[in-house]
Amino acid sequence: MENKQELNDRQRGLVAISSLTAKGDISGLKTYLNKALDGGLTISEIKEGLVQLYAYCGFPRSLNAINTFMDVLSERKDKGVNDEPGREASPVEVGDKYETGKINLQTLTGIEETGPKKGAIGFAPLIDLFLKEHLFADIFSREVLTFQDRELITISTLATLSGVESQLQAHIGMGMNTGMTEEQ
Repeated sequence: MENKQELNDRQRGLVAISSLTAKGDISGLKTYLNKALDGGLTISEIKEGLVQLYAYCGFPRSLNAINTFMDVLSERKDKGVNDEPGREASPVEVGDKYETGKINLQTLTGIEETGPKKGAIGFAPLIDLFLKEHLFADIFSREVLTFQDRELITISTLATLSGVESQLQAHIGMGMNTGMTEEQ
């Protein structure tokens, strides 16, 4: 991300799409999906963001947003608009998904994981496995979006939801570790 005080059009598109998906505002989402495509986001980038959102606002909202995006693309195609497909992510090829996720998470947090597991991951170790192997390996390793893009999506979603303040604060820190500024 440029080290400017403002988000660019592409970033604003990711923020709006993420927030509107988290809210379940399909009408607003349709408007911003069109704006995001017109503003330079590719079909692949938007799809990647919408898929990632299931981890933060649930499958129902993510699926509704994906279906809305399909409708928007169909309407645009009917009007003769040819949107940029963008590049598809190559398959994620990692040997040890847990270790890959752990490395990705350490990169985002800037903190090396040491010692025994504490808190929720100590109490329910399966959530640690899911977070590392699926979210931070399977999803965050896909190269269509950068770590910074993914954190912008996550922060926008969490800022829209209530009751997730500790996760929001953690992801704001991760976003800052990717180069986002406090103003952004």
